[in-house]
Amino acid sequence: MTEVPVRKDSEIRHPNPSMGCGQKDDKASLASSQIASYSHQPHQPTSTPASKEVWKKGGRMFSILLAVHLALLACTLVSSGAFEKIAVHDYDVFFLLTVMMLIVIVWIIFYLAGTSRYPDAILCRDSHAGPIWLRGGLILFAIFSLVMDVFKIGYYSSFYSCLSAIKIIYPIVQAIFVVVQTYFLWVCAKDCVHIHLNVTRCGLMLTLTTNLAVWMSAVTDESVHKAHSKLKKNVTEGIFRWFLKAGMRSGSIEECNCNSQICQIFKNGYFWLYPFNIEYSLFASAMVYVMWKNVGRFIDHHSHHIHRLKFRLFRRTFFIGIMLGLLILVSGLGVLVLYEVQINSSTESSKKSQALTMYYIFNIVCLGLMSLVCIGGSVIYRFDKRDMDRHKNPTRTLDVALLMGAALGQYAISYYSIVAIVASTPRDTISALNLTYALLMIAQHTFQNIFIIEGLHRQPPKEDHKHDSRQKDLYGLTFVNINAVSLRVPDSGSTLAPSTASGTEATHPDLVRSLTAPKKMNWRRKFLREISMFLLLSNIILWIMPAFGARPQFDNDTELNFYGDSMWPAIVDICLPFGIFYRMHAVASLLEVYIMS
Repeated sequence: MTEVPVRKDSEIRHPNPSMGCGQKDDKASLASSQIASYSHQPHQPTSTPASKEVWKKGGRMFSILLAVHLALLACTLVSSGAFEKIAVHDYDVFFLLTVMMLIVIVWIIFYLAGTSRYPDAILCRDSHAGPIWLRGGLILFAIFSLVMDVFKIGYYSSFYSCLSAIKIIYPIVQAIFVVVQTYFLWVCAKDCVHIHLNVTRCGLMLTLTTNLAVWMSAVTDESVHKAHSKLKKNVTEGIFRWFLKAGMRSGSIEECNCNSQICQIFKNGYFWLYPFNIEYSLFASAMVYVMWKNVGRFIDHHSHHIHRLKFRLFRRTFFIGIMLGLLILVSGLGVLVLYEVQINSSTESSKKSQALTMYYIFNIVCLGLMSLVCIGGSVIYRFDKRDMDRHKNPTRTLDVALLMGAALGQYAISYYSIVAIVASTPRDTISALNLTYALLMIAQHTFQNIFIIEGLHRQPPKEDHKHDSRQKDLYGLTFVNINAVSLRVPDSGSTLAPSTASGTEATHPDLVRSLTAPKKMNWRRKFLREISMFLLLSNIILWIMPAFGARPQFDNDTELNFYGDSMWPAIVDICLPFGIFYRMHAVASLLEVYIMS
């Protein structure tokens, strides 16, 4: 059963779906339209806005319950296979995920071919949802996810005779799912749908849950692989058995060993591409959530001015932030390569200590600089004259919630490390560096969140060529050369000759300031752009290092010996994915802060 909302004249007066929309919630919009209907049609019965709000919340509640149950089911299957000796195989998880992805593909086709083509189905579009840089990042991660699926198909096809068929079907369906969903989000991310409300809400929540389930499965698979390569042999034997046992018809592990060179290439390749697939699932989940919030939403485009921001990377900058950020990025890549080589190729404890020392020193310097820069940016905001943006914006609300929530993962790891280091003996140089690294990680996340959240809530600056409307009405001028033309003052009707232009500054200082000020960019905006670009590049390298193998939590034995072989890996495997996601989400938020500055 579908819901067709009752639309008043004031709601359908501007049906252009491509028009940017301001922010007004459903309740206020329905109330204003009802008042208008009373004034024009006093005898026509109308429904109360409260009843509309109740039904909207009822539809949302049903879709939320559906998402919660599916998410708990997927989480139960994934965790049971990973941590308990239960007869739950990974092909059970793959079967569930395959069915969910197929249902989502069918619903997306229904939405694109049916719902979105109805007349007045999309009355307006949310200009804040799905910005071009977010959709561009989604396509980039989608491409790498498709390459990962190709590697998976090649890997499982190398010994298909002893595997369940679902392990080959799953990456094929996942590739189709990525293509269909990416096109759907690129085209429809800004939609505010007003028909088939309950079906659309449930479809979007099913899509969000599917992405989160794929994310949980990918994180678990990657964590098992990292644990096998990092931890001691007696810790990982059970995990390794879980990793290989799934879908084997003969029950023999040896029959499914990956012995050929091409098989090893496929196996290592798709594990290296897992970080991109993980980020793709989270990016898609965030965009789908905003679409879900916009279902049935009425937006009055007259209530708020839409700022069409243009992305100019190399305009009006000192290049300090870009150059320093690139230096951090290149240095971090070098540290990552040396760290992986020394940790994985050498069994000497001295080489391991050197690698950890190098890693900690680089991160301490990087986190210290980022913390100072964030503090400086927050101080600059104290002198910023821009107003705060208090309009309703689901995208910004989600960005803030994700920043605060994802930071909890790194907070947890840091506090566990601090307790282990302080309570352990002996205290050597590695322990001191690890303690400093943990403290700076907490400080940097805190200061960066403050800087980003305040930047997201600032109004974009006015265009340089726009002046105060009162001044334009008073003088009737746009571009004036004070030394070459005469100035007419409407109040007295007199005209100033060029010879008296030298006295104009004393007579009309406001006019001179308004004419000369736009010639140079505000220094606060320049510094904010430099800070945003430096933080953006620094967060990229801090995402790359843990996402592609640098795990000092397993290479440093302090926490592992303190918490034990079972507790500490569980803490890291649960919390670290949130810390990795925080870095990539901070990159997207900082890019928006950069453009708005």
